[in-house]
Amino acid sequence: MADRFPRGVDRALRKAGWFPGRRVDTTPWRDAIDGIDMHPAASAFLAEFGGLAVDVHGFGRTAAKEPFELDPELCEGEEGRFRDWSEFLGRSLYPLGELDHGRFFLGIDEEGTLYLVIDWLAVFDGPADAGLIALCQGTMPRQLSPNE
Repeated sequence: MADRFPRGVDRALRKAGWFPGRRVDTTPWRDAIDGIDMHPAASAFLAEFGGLAVDVHGFGRTAAKEPFELDPELCEGEEGRFRDWSEFLGRSLYPLGELDHGRFFLGIDEEGTLYLVIDWLAVFDGPADAGLIALCQGTMPRQLSPNE
């Protein structure tokens, strides 16, 4: 478990309040998002990381490091966007929070893959941990749809 995240990522997550074995109640988020069912991958991710505001800044690997907050309530009013992208993907995309103070939204599919969601869609390849690492290290996600 000590090697789950690279040192800098582990430090950023712990500074935000995460620790191994962390569990929070996901009920408030389950009730806040209208018309989108919280699938097991979203529930497990939010139970561990929900409520964290990760403050990262500066140059990253392939993109700037931008702060992100894992609170689905920040996506209220964007349910239609998540439903539309779910249809595009052919899998359920559940809102997780926002990146760069609301400039982008974050979502997770039922396989545990993280996405950048706005008028276009991009994926952080790999499991949820890989997505968190990419966010903390400033690694650009792979774009799935054209910029509009």
